[in-house]
Amino acid sequence: MQPSRPSLTAIGVASRRAAHQLFDSPLVFPDSLAVAILGPDAGSRLRQDAQKHFERSSIALRAFVVARARVAEEEITEAALRGVRQVVILGAGLDTFGYRNPVSSMRVFEVDHPATQLWKRDALAAAGIGIPSSLTFAPVDFERQTLGDGLSSAGFDAGLPALFSWLGVTMYLTGEAFDSTLAFVASRPAGTAVVFDYAVDPELLTPPERQAFSRLQKRVADAGEPFRTVMRPAGLRKQLADAGFVSVEDLGASELNGRYFADRSDNLRVSSGAGRLVIARR
Repeated sequence: MQPSRPSLTAIGVASRRAAHQLFDSPLVFPDSLAVAILGPDAGSRLRQDAQKHFERSSIALRAFVVARARVAEEEITEAALRGVRQVVILGAGLDTFGYRNPVSSMRVFEVDHPATQLWKRDALAAAGIGIPSSLTFAPVDFERQTLGDGLSSAGFDAGLPALFSWLGVTMYLTGEAFDSTLAFVASRPAGTAVVFDYAVDPELLTPPERQAFSRLQKRVADAGEPFRTVMRPAGLRKQLADAGFVSVEDLGASELNGRYFADRSDNLRVSSGAGRLVIARR
């Protein structure tokens, strides 16, 4: 992203979560604040552009966005039941979990670029969404500070386990940035878990999947936020095991569709090659 403006991909993701609330039934991921956080006229704007939200590629991407959000929030619920009391949302963008958080004892830390967080605060104020005492902004400019330093300054307790939600971020990072962030998460105490999605190396995709990936890659590059990292599932699983994660789920389209999109009367489904979602636990 450019320091002078918010992330365009963050706006795109938020728009897809909001479109899900308006156009899809039954909901896979209910989010009572998804539309409101986009501004007072967001609903009417989305309805005016409804046609683009029903294009095949848009439906598939929306399905992946809401599926990964649901997985992350289900994992947060499971973590709370295990006694985890810290959630870190990496690259939070316009994520709304911290403002819907049903567990008052669960502290939520939103990590993002300072410019994005200022923009989000303005969006929250315009929407009349209050900031609960359980939520803390942790601005991190990775050119000047580490994730650990940013979280420590925000009051994160490094001695306690945490759930890390890391959605829509890894493909925009360098390999070095991904490795260092994963190492930080892996160094947390037992009970820690992370949920993240990743882009699959296009060499492993079918020709139609590669074409779809290329179109998406071009769109985000044109927005100034190019993909930097793609991964191979086998290599990633080894990296996670070597880092000390004892339980790893790596979910693709078939698993996500079976879990969340079976027996629907509409076309909302994750397409193969759209990306994969990992749940890794310490």
